[in-house]
Amino acid sequence: MGGTFGDDAAFVSLIDDVEHRVFGTLPDDTWFYPGHGGDSTLGAERPHLAEWRERGW
Repeated sequence: MGGTFGDDAAFVSLIDDVEHRVFGTLPDDTWFYPGHGGDSTLGAERPHLAEWRERGW
C-alpha cells in the first residue's frame, strides 16, 4: 500500500487507519476510485481486509 512497502510498522499503521476510518465508518455501497486498478465498492473489497493485512501490502 503506497509508500509502506518494506516498512512493516508503517503498513500496520496505514491498514489500521483504512480499516477504522474508511471501512469502519462508510457503508458497503460506497464507491471509491483509487487512481490505479479498477473502481470498486467498500462492500466488494471488505472480505479482502484480512488477506491484505496478512500479505503486508
